[in-house]
Amino acid sequence: MRNHVSHWAAFLTLMCTATLTALFFAVALYAPLAQPEAGGISQKIFYFHVPAAYALYLCGAVCCVFSAAYLIRPTSSNNAWARGAAECAVYFGLVVLTSGPLWAKKAWGVYWTWDPRLTTLLLSVLIYASVVVLRVFAGDGDAERRFASALGVLGTVNLPIVHLSVRKWGGNHPTVITRGGGGIAPEMRHVLLLGFLAMTVLALLLLWIRARNARLNDRIRELEDQLSLSDLYD
Repeated sequence: MRNHVSHWAAFLTLMCTATLTALFFAVALYAPLAQPEAGGISQKIFYFHVPAAYALYLCGAVCCVFSAAYLIRPTSSNNAWARGAAECAVYFGLVVLTSGPLWAKKAWGVYWTWDPRLTTLLLSVLIYASVVVLRVFAGDGDAERRFASALGVLGTVNLPIVHLSVRKWGGNHPTVITRGGGGIAPEMRHVLLLGFLAMTVLALLLLWIRARNARLNDRIRELEDQLSLSDLYD
């Protein structure tokens, strides 16, 4: 079992390294340079920004599934995956919120505007961040875990609103790869697909690491409690 786990970790690590390296080279050497009005070289942030947003959705979905599972069946495994997924959602959310303004400054002239998608995205990231803070500082009892799980479900419920906000409420945010966005060049599509692959593998690796770390912390806490009880009766 231990060898199986180590092989799985090694495979994900190698895949993550290979795909991210290929993505960096593809963005630098293969992806076309955008027109100045579209942001010029800063537009290449697009190949990291959009896949990172997709990875945020993926981690949010995992958080929602295991948070709901914990509310139904409170097990250490469900809690670990819900906790790890919330942390990963914050990681990728910060990547999106950092890379987006760098591109927006060149394309829109400002780093931030209260665009519907940006505002709803910020709300989701803040909800996931509150889940992480709650788990760190509010204790690790069943009541705290249940409340954190409920927040994890809430954060994911907001993600479809983030995705559909441009269609429903407009705003400055581009829709270049959705209906009405006009499509993209084949070279851009190839690099973007590679970005989706790289971020998916990275998300899977981080999810596995954080969930396993949470499981190990739970196991350590259980052993410490057992030792405390044995010392009490000795």
